[in-house]
Amino acid sequence: MKRTAVAASAVVLLLPLSACGGDAEAGDSSTVTVTVGYQSKTINTVTAGTLLRSLGYFEKQLTSLGDGVTYKVVWQDYATGAPITAQMTAGKIDIGSMGDFPLLINAARGKQLNRPTHLVSVTGYNLRGGLNTIVTAPDSGLSSLKDLKGKKVSTSVGSAADGTLVRALQRAGIDPNDGIEKLNQQPAVGASALAAGSADALSQFVAWPGLLTYQGKAKALYDGAQLNLPTFHGVTAREDFAEDRPAVLEAFLKAQAQATDYLNAHPVTAAEKVAEATGLPAEVVYLYNGAHGISTFDPAVKPQLVSALKQDVSVLKAAKLTGDVDVDAFVDDQYVKKALGASYGKQLAATPPAAASEAWPKGAQETRTFKSPAQLLSYVAAHPDGIRAAYVPDATTGTLWFADKAVWVADGEKLLPFVAPATAQAYVDRHEAARVITYADALERVS
Repeated sequence: MKRTAVAASAVVLLLPLSACGGDAEAGDSSTVTVTVGYQSKTINTVTAGTLLRSLGYFEKQLTSLGDGVTYKVVWQDYATGAPITAQMTAGKIDIGSMGDFPLLINAARGKQLNRPTHLVSVTGYNLRGGLNTIVTAPDSGLSSLKDLKGKKVSTSVGSAADGTLVRALQRAGIDPNDGIEKLNQQPAVGASALAAGSADALSQFVAWPGLLTYQGKAKALYDGAQLNLPTFHGVTAREDFAEDRPAVLEAFLKAQAQATDYLNAHPVTAAEKVAEATGLPAEVVYLYNGAHGISTFDPAVKPQLVSALKQDVSVLKAAKLTGDVDVDAFVDDQYVKKALGASYGKQLAATPPAAASEAWPKGAQETRTFKSPAQLLSYVAAHPDGIRAAYVPDATTGTLWFADKAVWVADGEKLLPFVAPATAQAYVDRHEAARVITYADALERVS
């Protein structure tokens, strides 16, 4: 099979870039422009991007500095992390947010161009890797990773989703370079390729798998949480900007913490705000960002996330996208520690909420939580026309998924949901009385 064409992705990062300091506007030294690069539809970053922007917390924090400076915040929206890195190393973006694999490329590129950057906080994370998912077409006959051998798989090379694909294939005994034909595509292009049949599968990051599944344009093949390796998105800042404007960076991180508190306190309203800003369905945003969503939001730079970042380096090196990366030198949590103050230690020790089933009734500003998937099904069955969305955690990984898109297994009186068919089948193989049933059958059993 064809080898992965990584050159196109790497070229973007290797183009000559002209340095450009952009703090003060021309002719007005009392006005400072702060440029923030973010990914509006990568909703794992909303506390440093889409939601933060809509709430206006950063601008309010800057005003409260009272240093006699007028601040102008420029928000620049991108589809992936690569162009944010290019603009940061050109001195045109001060603060950016991106996923773990792009963060490493950000670190490597910054060092290469003598424009060092640092990871200063985390936005959202999943300790098992559930933010990335491999999906296939709704009518696809593929049912496990082993079925991908010799197939065309779309992903964004250098992204966390590509890292999930590489690791998952390796565990399945498939060479990630020669065992498949990898298509290096932007998420939207890959989604179109899957729909057109020019790609057999798509490996992507939040929120693409959930969106396509919700729209009926895809079904899950592999839950990234099966890897049991943390994945996250974070905030990176240029070193020179942080040193020149520490109070501004601290203001950003305080604002991020405020946005995180808002999201955690008002998950439905936050999902609707993000949906309004991005055009994504609020039901999809909530799948990832909800009270029991796939993503947990916390600015603290947890040791297990740093450890995962170190493990990611080898994947990028194998793809020839980076050389060695000094992760310890790249991570700099001094600013977020100062911004959060005494609460930092508590947040550092915090753990994700327990997995739970949720129903979002139509017209409601709050969801309803249930102790078991069966209880959720009973509620849905009793309100056939009153449910906006229903969510259940995978019985193996805990990854939240749409109840009507999950693979259901009946094991005696138990009703168990799974994100992907292979994990459901694995359970059935281990339990003699268990069998896969349809969602309609599952509803019928509790009616």
